[in-house]
Amino acid sequence: MDTKLQELKRHLQEVSDLDSAAALLNWDQTTYMPPGGAAARGRQIALLAQLSHEKLTDPAVGKLLDDLRSYEESLPYDSDDASLIRVARRNFQRAVKVPASFMAALSAHMAESYEAWAKARPQNDFASVRPYLEKTLDLSRQLANYFPGYEHIADPLIDYLDYGMKASTIRAIFSELRSQLVPLVEAITSQPPADDSCLHRTFPEAQQIAFGTDVIRCLGYDFERGRLDKTHHPFMTKFSLGDVRITTRVDEQDLGNCLFSMVHEAGHAMYEQGIRMELEATPLAGGTSSGVHESQSRLWENIVGRGRGFWEHFYPKLQAAFPDQLGSVPLDTFYRAINKVQRSLIRTEADEVTYNLHVMLRFDFELMMLEGTLAVRDLPDAWHARYKADLGLRASDDKDGVLQDVHWYGGYIGGVFQGYTLGNILSAQFYAAALKAHPEIPAQIARGEFGTLRGWLTEHVYQHGSKFTASELLARATGGPLNIEPYIHYLREKYGALYKLN
Repeated sequence: MDTKLQELKRHLQEVSDLDSAAALLNWDQTTYMPPGGAAARGRQIALLAQLSHEKLTDPAVGKLLDDLRSYEESLPYDSDDASLIRVARRNFQRAVKVPASFMAALSAHMAESYEAWAKARPQNDFASVRPYLEKTLDLSRQLANYFPGYEHIADPLIDYLDYGMKASTIRAIFSELRSQLVPLVEAITSQPPADDSCLHRTFPEAQQIAFGTDVIRCLGYDFERGRLDKTHHPFMTKFSLGDVRITTRVDEQDLGNCLFSMVHEAGHAMYEQGIRMELEATPLAGGTSSGVHESQSRLWENIVGRGRGFWEHFYPKLQAAFPDQLGSVPLDTFYRAINKVQRSLIRTEADEVTYNLHVMLRFDFELMMLEGTLAVRDLPDAWHARYKADLGLRASDDKDGVLQDVHWYGGYIGGVFQGYTLGNILSAQFYAAALKAHPEIPAQIARGEFGTLRGWLTEHVYQHGSKFTASELLARATGGPLNIEPYIHYLREKYGALYKLN
């Protein structure tokens, strides 16, 4: 059995290496690649996707998994070997249903579509990217239909990123959450908005990057195993547990844009850097779901990074970095500014209270497009109408409307947005559990000490990688299933105090 297990690991390591090579090409495409490389880059990524898929679906892998079943059953469920075999079997069974040629075509199209979007968005040119999005929708439906028997066509696509979740489950969670959020949004936005003018002075790029780098290094992002670069749309990517990279973007007239995107992506990266090295180059060496991954970026960005205690420590340092811009601005003013609640157009810049309304809108549009009840040609108008209905705003163009998010233009349609809101909910659950174990964490944060919180997260979340499903991991870490109450309590307590709500 040991020989068979080592053979399985060898196959899986090759799959991991091919995927990492493709990820490196994707990273380069979104950071440094000249425009002239776009056509060849799509072809290169497609080839790697096809080779990876062929390697994973090799009948020899299926035979090894069958031979190892009795060995797996003899081991404790949470052992590394049992978990490796279990997760590899799940991935194999899913992958064999999809032809390698389709995965190659999908990957090539995503690379081409990304380049089209990167040109179209600054030019407010939805028409030029519309054919790509229509093809993406066709390919997304094809991918879902390789998994017959679904309850909703989006279910197989959701399952890729949030295993075990279905459209009906997410709709129910979102409906419950929406019923709690809408009255809170109404109560806050009926008041005069907070003054955030202090964030919109001129903040030179180099100083913003330098300050943000100091912050995320203090939080625990390891620059010996990572690096920071600029891109159109910030993201985290991993080529190995020793090479986990993040990106950001900078607006010199908006201090929060760069800083909070850096903290957000560092949250993702610290999760990956916290995975045990013994799991390297296996299917276990990654975050377990989109929702759990987003819980870490949102926990560090919002619960920690927008918290009062965090800025009791960092605000004097920020004032020292920008004395002319912030030297005379009190902490209370700055704290209210970074937590300003307002109805807005851009998801990535939305505040904590309204943010999930942006996600729910996108999730609904994904389902409607996949169902065939919303055509791509009608998407811009539907987008504007829904924003007007939900948030009382209408974008003046498509650049800040349907073109603002890269996800549909660099991936597929279906299951790519729900993880953000699931992550918000889970972030509060994980943080509440950490506080229960270590009530001293808030006082430590106010001193610029993050080791206890990061240590709890490493022990209960990070180190396990993908050994457990999201629901299993949540139960082990918090003692219960997904629950919106800790998140609603967090929002009401924080923003009730900020906006003096009853």
